[in-house]
Amino acid sequence: MSYQVDALNAAHLELQGGNGAELRRPFDPTAHDLESTFRLTRFADLKGRGCKVPQEVLGKLVAALQQDYSLQDQDTQFMNMAIPRIGIGLDCSVIPLRHGGLCLVQTTDFFYPIVDDPYMMGKIACANVLSDLYAMGVTDCDNMLMLLAVSTKMTEKERDVVVPLIMRGFKDSALEAGTTVTGGQSVVNPWCTIGGVASTICQPNEYIVPDNAVVGDVLVLTKPLGTQVAVNAHQWLDQPERWNRIKLVVSEEDVRKAYHRAMNSMARLNRTAARLMHKYNAHGATDITGFGLLGHAQTLASHQKKDVSFVIHNLPVIAKMAAVAKACGNMFQLLQGHSAETSGGLLICLPREQAAAYCKDIEKQEGYQAWIIGIVEKGNKTARIIDKPRVIEVPAKD
Repeated sequence: MSYQVDALNAAHLELQGGNGAELRRPFDPTAHDLESTFRLTRFADLKGRGCKVPQEVLGKLVAALQQDYSLQDQDTQFMNMAIPRIGIGLDCSVIPLRHGGLCLVQTTDFFYPIVDDPYMMGKIACANVLSDLYAMGVTDCDNMLMLLAVSTKMTEKERDVVVPLIMRGFKDSALEAGTTVTGGQSVVNPWCTIGGVASTICQPNEYIVPDNAVVGDVLVLTKPLGTQVAVNAHQWLDQPERWNRIKLVVSEEDVRKAYHRAMNSMARLNRTAARLMHKYNAHGATDITGFGLLGHAQTLASHQKKDVSFVIHNLPVIAKMAAVAKACGNMFQLLQGHSAETSGGLLICLPREQAAAYCKDIEKQEGYQAWIIGIVEKGNKTARIIDKPRVIEVPAKD
């Protein structure tokens, strides 16, 4: 295929001899002889875009699968094993293997393009898949597969440019995580989608079952909110009727800074955050993605063994995006915790006396903040955001 022949040429146009996003210039369609108006996100812009299975429906489906799975336990050798058979977990499937007292921890995810830079889209997709492992405290991934659907609406030239860059970004993120991509599947599809599968073999002490929150714990978030608002605002720069709704509260420069902050945040691995969960005795975590902060907080709360509830007081948000969300009325529901995130941070239950040290440590190692955003109190396994949460404006990195 021609895009295989041109893969390195296309990638080298973007990369400046390095692996990381900081060592490359932004994607320029004209550098690849594409039209200046080329937008990768256009290939997700079909009827039904953004639709997802409602959280309550998905919960019922997973519960039914879990019930079937639990019934199988009654007639298996795993009943007599010391390792807990978690099965269909909060973020990953955790299955004891037949030999050696080890577990298979596995997850999969994919989604439509949300940024216009193909290389960064590949990195974000890979980081998003790995994030489910990191939410379980698993820091090492043994293998990854890539799942890629190329849009039927792409021209051959667009395909030849975009596909190698997406693949290169995915591969580079996997290498950064200390793993490799050994296979996968590619198809032609009306939508362009990118994702993968992450698998690892580990001992029981290498993952953290997310069900041990206790009264007095605090909630820590490791990445800012507002990625969906930022990527939408950036797309609206080319859409005057949309831009006119928000231009009174944000400048074009603010939007571009927010977009790049969001893009780099989504591409950043949660691996350090996962490693520090062990050091600071985390009681459980989940990653913040499509159901928003509150949706994932509610799911995590519902899985706790003790009668606790989560109360969220603080919302760290990419700078100016809270104002943009407010200007859009009820569209995003960012401050209500319903705005979707992609490859978001980990929401972690930590002992109160360990949380500040955790936040200080992760900032020292990564150069990015984490925030204490709430508390764990006695309750009925629910989560809520207070009526007037404190919004923490998170500026773009220079």
